[in-house]
Amino acid sequence: MNGVQVRSAERALSIGMWLIVCGAMLYSVLTVTPLMAAHTPRSWAWTAPILPLVVDAAVVIVVRLDSVLARLGGHGGPWPIALRWMTGGMTLALNVADSALHQDMVGVAVHAVAPLLLIVTAETGLAYRRAIAAAVKALKTQERAEQEARVQAVIDREEAAERRAREEREHQALLAREQREHEAQLAREQAEREERARHEDAERAEARAREERAERERREREREQQQREERQREHAAAAAREREAQERAERERREQQECAERAERERAALLAAGPPAEKLPEDRARATVRAAFEAGLAVRAAAELTGWSTGWVTARYHDLRNTPNPTPKVLQGADS
Repeated sequence: MNGVQVRSAERALSIGMWLIVCGAMLYSVLTVTPLMAAHTPRSWAWTAPILPLVVDAAVVIVVRLDSVLARLGGHGGPWPIALRWMTGGMTLALNVADSALHQDMVGVAVHAVAPLLLIVTAETGLAYRRAIAAAVKALKTQERAEQEARVQAVIDREEAAERRAREEREHQALLAREQREHEAQLAREQAEREERARHEDAERAEARAREERAERERREREREQQQREERQREHAAAAAREREAQERAERERREQQECAERAERERAALLAAGPPAEKLPEDRARATVRAAFEAGLAVRAAAELTGWSTGWVTARYHDLRNTPNPTPKVLQGADS
């Protein structure tokens, strides 16, 4: 038997079993529905087909899952067996209940045919499926063994041919190896001479490189030393310039302070002289007017200190206001 025949038998089993299951389900629904309608309140009579449908659905689940487990070579344990026999017993009881209640033994026998056929078919189908699965597994094992044997025979032939070819190659390689060893000996001697020459050249080049590196390092150190000395000189010169600038600024500040103090004393002396007996000389009068302007005195007060007219003093105040140097504000009403 080949795989095609096994699959054809399994397909025939599946089709026949599902025909029996569907027929038994239809017969069970048509048989049990009047019984359920007679034992159900009138308002709920429409629920009569639910119970046979539920029981038959359980039968369908059992048959379907048993077929899958049988195909996979598995076993669901005791619960699938209990469900299978329980649903079969329920189907049998529901189908013969009406005839049994009326004590109709012929009806009991007739209505027991479909449930019993369903129960026996389920058990037989499961056994057939397991047997088919075992046969398919054995067939696959045999085919795999034959395939492995064919592959091994091909491998053995290839290994034999390869062994013969390897022996021939080894003989040729032996001759070639002897020739190569002689040539390699000559090449090694030549390479050793070239290596010694390269080594000597490398040593000379390394010695030159060390000398050049030492010379570069010495020049670099000298350059760094010169740079450090240059930076030190620049820092010293900058510090000296900064000190000179500070000293010069200090001297200028002191000189400005002394000039300011001297000008303040001169201004105070001019202002403290009081009104003169007669008109002051023009240069002294100008100095007194400047002192009065800087002190913020009114024009009239400045005129009294100089003995000159207020018009002349007003003109001098005007000149002082127009000068670029900043001047203090004149008292309010100085020009009145």
